This record gives sequence, structure tokens and C-alpha cells, in this order.
Amino acid sequence: MKLQSIFKICGIVLLSICIQNCGTTNKIQAIKPEAVSKSNIAYLTKTSYVGMPVEIKIKDIQKALNQNLVGLIYHDSILADDDIEMKIWKQSNIELSYDKGKIKSELPLKIWIKYKYGTDFMGLNDTREFNLSGKITMQSLAGLSNWKLKTQSTIEKTQWNESPTVQIAGKQMAITYIVNPALNWFKKDIAQKIDDAILKTCDFKPQVTAALKKLSEPYLANEGFETWLTINPSEVYATDAQLMPDKVVMNLGLKCAIQTLIGDKPKQNTNWDKVAFTRVKNIPNNFNGTVAAISTYASASRVITNNFKGQTFASGNKKITIDHVELWQKNSNMIIALTMNGSLNGTIYLSGLPKFNSETQELYFENLDYVLDTRNVLHKSANWLLNGVILKKIQENCKYSIAQDLQVGKQTMQPFLNNYSPMKGVFINGKLDNLEFEKFELLDNAIVSFIKASGSVNIKIDGME
Repeated sequence: MKLQSIFKICGIVLLSICIQNCGTTNKIQAIKPEAVSKSNIAYLTKTSYVGMPVEIKIKDIQKALNQNLVGLIYHDSILADDDIEMKIWKQSNIELSYDKGKIKSELPLKIWIKYKYGTDFMGLNDTREFNLSGKITMQSLAGLSNWKLKTQSTIEKTQWNESPTVQIAGKQMAITYIVNPALNWFKKDIAQKIDDAILKTCDFKPQVTAALKKLSEPYLANEGFETWLTINPSEVYATDAQLMPDKVVMNLGLKCAIQTLIGDKPKQNTNWDKVAFTRVKNIPNNFNGTVAAISTYASASRVITNNFKGQTFASGNKKITIDHVELWQKNSNMIIALTMNGSLNGTIYLSGLPKFNSETQELYFENLDYVLDTRNVLHKSANWLLNGVILKKIQENCKYSIAQDLQVGKQTMQPFLNNYSPMKGVFINGKLDNLEFEKFELLDNAIVSFIKASGSVNIKIDGME
């Protein structure tokens, strides 16, 4: 072969190599970092103080009192000590009302009296029996004692439907002077009967305990991600009872741990024997809850992909565009897969630690860098992409706002805070004010941002059923 022909062939080969090496596209293949499965339970516990005003309508007390106090309410069966034997029945319903800071009670009575008159000297005495009806009016101070409504009642006056009389020797004799002193003598006992009945009727500790047991049942805040909210009481505070025109109000406070969990329904683990009931002057009102803002990797990937739209990243005459972004977690880091076109075709993988910018409410990635295999591949085929300027520009676009997810997180809690009634007569209302980021949890399919939410929550216990 002639030397000229050899040079010609070599030129063709060299041209071919140059065309291959100098083409606009270089294809790379980096090994994909596989996701590592981790526990699907993430939780935070916050100690909070929740207001629990207990309201008992005076009409409800009246209803319960009439159910409890029926028939014979007083019996003095001894005649010899004071010449009087007496029986007192509740004739009709007791009526309760508010009167100048006290509970006013009107008790319709039917009274049977056996009265011994005369003298025992030579047997010059006799007995008479008679019946009369009337109404006694009592005033009661209301207070709180051992989780029961305690009253101190005094009889203010007695009204008779007819003046008490008895027939002696064919004549009607007024005996008001006998009956009224007798009632005065026993009025402490009668008032105590009313106080005992109210005390027995208005024991609200079982009701509060039942309400707390119901409240501590896990609340499903987000069904899609099995997000649960639990309230675990540890102590109940109480102030003195306050009497209002139509109700008795007892301010209670609940010290509890509010917990957010993700995964299977948690077990109820409150030890009710260890829940303390404590008398205090003031009820703390410091509510701290946790809002779980959940972002799926799929939704985050769509947002970040959109960030790269219309952007070109260049180094000299080398240019690439990012067509698609995909996220997943591995070993508490986020893997970001960037599928690109241009001077480089294929997928590269970055790794970074998720961080949160509280001012912009954005998630970004700190210490974002190429995973080892990607770095090795780029060293061999596209060293220009390792340029720190390009990586910085890519990093600037690898972020997304969780503001919408945060609002969704708040909305998932709203049903729990908007007149939520776990049982009859119990209502939960509240609002979330300040929000403060606390931490991330990377699940298999989502990023969970735990946001501390402060605000106010009241648990109202209304009625006596």
C-alpha cells in the first residue's frame, strides 16, 4: 500500500474519532442509589395546658335533684323528747333559680305532725295528728369540694297554704306557734338533706374522667398518611366554682402530652390511676400542638421539576437542561435524580440533607453534592459538570415551598378544634396561632415537616348527662 493511501486512511479514522468526541451529546450511565426502607412511625410529644370549663346548668341540677330526692325526705319518729313526731314529704318538684350570687331553692312540702299537748301530771295530756302543706325557701352558697358541687343551704322562710290549726275540744286552734318553732328546730336537718342530695347528684369527677378517656382516644387527622393525634392527660387542675345567673362554672385545666404519630393506630396508654386532680388558684393556658405537614416525594418532584423549566446550565460550549426530577430518601438523606439533555444525556444523582427556611417556608438541601458513583462517572466523561458554579445553580433550584402543605396540615387539625364532640356534652374548640418549624422525618414515600403550633384550646363539658 502506498504511503499516501495510509495517510488517507489514518485521516479518516482521526476524523471519525473527532466527530465522536466532539459531538453535542455525551451519554452517561450512573448507578442509581436505591432507597432504604425505614420505620413509618414518626412522632413528637409536647406538654400542653388545655382549658376545660365545666358548665352545669342550674336547670340540669334541678332535674337531677328532683330525680334523686323523692318521697319522704325527713322523719322524726321520737315523740317523747320534744312532744312532736314529724314526717316531711316532697310534694312536687323543687325549683332552683339564681338569686344574688346564691342558689335559691323552693321546696313544696307535705307535712304530717303528731303533737302531744297537756301535761303528764295525772295523765292530763292527749295527742293530735294533722296534715298541712306549704313551701320552704332556701338560699345556698355553691362551692367545689372533692370534684363535687357542694352547697351550704339555709331555710329563709316558710309559707303555708293554710294556717296550721287543730281541733281541740270542738274548737279550731292555731298551732303556728308550735309548727314554725318545730321546723326551725329541724331546718338544719332539712337543709342538710338538700345539700346531701346536691352533693350526691353533682359529682362531676366520673363525667370528667369519662370525657378524658374519650378525648385520649387517637384522632385520625390524615387518613391518607395515617397521621394520628393523641392527648395523654397527666394532671387535672380545678379552681373554685363560680355561680352564674343560669349555671355553675368550674374552671378546669388539663395538663397533657399532645403527640403526633404516623403509621398504625397507636394504643391508648394513659394510666388513669396516676392522673392527679389538683386544686389551684389559676389555670395555666399554654397550648402547644404539633402540625404534621406532609409532602409526598411525587408532589415535591413535580414542583422542583417545574423550577428547572426554561433554564439552561452551561460551561463554555457545553450546555444541559433538566427535564425531570425525582426524589427519595436513603439513610436520612435525600436523593435527587436529575434527568438531563443537551451536551450530556442521562441521569445524575445528588445527595443532600433537607433543611427548612422559616422565612420563606421553603425546603432546601444543605451540602448538596454528587453521590460517589455519579462523581466518578463525571470525572471520566463530563468533568466540566463538576464545576462548582453549575452545582450551585442546580442547588438553587432544588427547593420548594411547603406553605400549601402546612395549610393542609392546619386544616387536618381544624375538625378537631372546631366544636369537635367526641361524646355527648363534650365540645372541643380552639385555634392555632404561631407556627414554628421543628424537624423533618423522611418516610418511604413522603417528607413530614413537624411544625410547632401554639394557640388556645378549650374542652367544654356541658350538662350532667
